[in-house]
Amino acid sequence: MKCGFVTILGRPNVGKSTLLNQMLGQKIVIATDKAQTTRKRIKGILTDENGQIVFVDTPGVHRPLNKLGEFLLDEAKVSVPDADLVLFIVDGSEPAGKGDKWIVENILKDIKIPVILVMNKVDKVKQTQKIEENLMSYKTLFDKNIPIVKISAKTGRNKDTLLANIYKNLPEGEKLYPDDIVTEESMRNVAEEIVREKILLYTEDEIPHSVAIKIDKYEECVDIDRIYAIIYCEQKSQKGILIGKNGALLKKIGTEARLELEEIVDKKVYLSLEVKVEKDWRKKEKLLQNFGYKSND
Repeated sequence: MKCGFVTILGRPNVGKSTLLNQMLGQKIVIATDKAQTTRKRIKGILTDENGQIVFVDTPGVHRPLNKLGEFLLDEAKVSVPDADLVLFIVDGSEPAGKGDKWIVENILKDIKIPVILVMNKVDKVKQTQKIEENLMSYKTLFDKNIPIVKISAKTGRNKDTLLANIYKNLPEGEKLYPDDIVTEESMRNVAEEIVREKILLYTEDEIPHSVAIKIDKYEECVDIDRIYAIIYCEQKSQKGILIGKNGALLKKIGTEARLELEEIVDKKVYLSLEVKVEKDWRKKEKLLQNFGYKSND
């Protein structure tokens, strides 16, 4: 039986979280078209007749602009040394860029761990020649041949091929988790992420990146879960945008988050959302830790 840890690495918005959800056949991580959707390492566990794969989804690798950015970069970096395999996800609809080159030179170049280059979003390109040209630009980043799999994380195209390549590179071993476990995330964490996902979907510009969600209280009862969440932003003007005219946007965010949470816990959910201003929280170490952005390693 094969069993091991697989780190998913890549630039922001290349489809890492979408791929993880696709591999597991269910949503366990939020995925949007905005950069920095993923802020923490999240484990997703796939168990089948071949063995068990513990995927580790990481934040998109980019140049940090503040303390939060430094945390995101560290989250990606520290997940590599302990992995049995790294999936380097790239946007196959465009040639390799500076960000891809930086990841290879600073994180992947000297590691002894096997790497699979996963070209995502190839379904967006109609010309085969263009895909091959893009592929060559990624190949030249490496000084050795590595396995390459072209996929569409959105549709699941070539998912089985990627899975076979993953198992080929994993060691023999016993399962690390029971068969029915798909993630280690607590419901508090899940609730925070789902609220943040709705904010990402319905706000623009700097708002999505300037918010942090903290569950103030989570009460589990037999027939209903009561969740009290605080949305922190950095400026008064952002608070006004998040609340919206007559509270319309906050109500929309709350309703959509509540409905999704009810599907997950399979019972009624009461969700209370409050918006508070915490100036420049992304630059302050203490506040970052308070909002859960601290390394567990």
